[in-house]
Amino acid sequence: MKVELYIPCFINEMFPRIGFDMIKTLEKADVEVNYNPEQTCCGQPFYNSGYWKHSEKMAEKFLTDFSGNVPIIVPSASCAGFIKNHYSKIFENKPDMLQGLSKVTKNVIEYTDFLVNHIKMTSFGAEFPYKVTYHDGCSALRDYGIKEEPRILLSNVKNLELVEMEETDTCCGFGGTFMVKFPAVSVAMAEQKLEHAINTGADYIVSSEASCFINLNSVIEKRKLPIKTAHIASVLASF
Repeated sequence: MKVELYIPCFINEMFPRIGFDMIKTLEKADVEVNYNPEQTCCGQPFYNSGYWKHSEKMAEKFLTDFSGNVPIIVPSASCAGFIKNHYSKIFENKPDMLQGLSKVTKNVIEYTDFLVNHIKMTSFGAEFPYKVTYHDGCSALRDYGIKEEPRILLSNVKNLELVEMEETDTCCGFGGTFMVKFPAVSVAMAEQKLEHAINTGADYIVSSEASCFINLNSVIEKRKLPIKTAHIASVLASF
């Protein structure tokens, strides 16, 4: 099977290792991966801030960069959900763009969804000898709709102990520009999330949403908290 890889801008700039770990796991599943280096942001930050015209330009570029003929795998349900659920709103007054939109958006698939539900690959022979707790990103849970898929994958990692934290589905306080516009509230939410995670005795917070780590890591580093973060692709690539 051939796929195209879409790497969100924040992963490209801040967590590039995640992209390489994705490729490592996909290739182990006998998936042929193509990466278009011309790709950029999906436009979500502009859209959420009210700059729809700017977001429209980014969305048009996305449709140019990806053919839509093969699955487009995304290591972020936030970006995948935005493309699938909101591009139609951006182009609602452009029927010519809407004609080719569904062809692309139907093939946009979040990474863990693709592994579990599309190619039925749930074990990679990975070993991660740590206690971990899983954080459900808001967009992953509510906009895209994944919950069990990451947990299924983690259950097949050797020597990994998964413990659920209290209020696992509560926001970490990132929320894109929310962290910038409301820093005090954002930090308080991150502190609460981290308190729940640390109370489990976990060594790592694992998530499919690396964007959440931007907020969580800032508090972890400043408070010198005894916990780390890891994207699920990096855990699965531990073989």
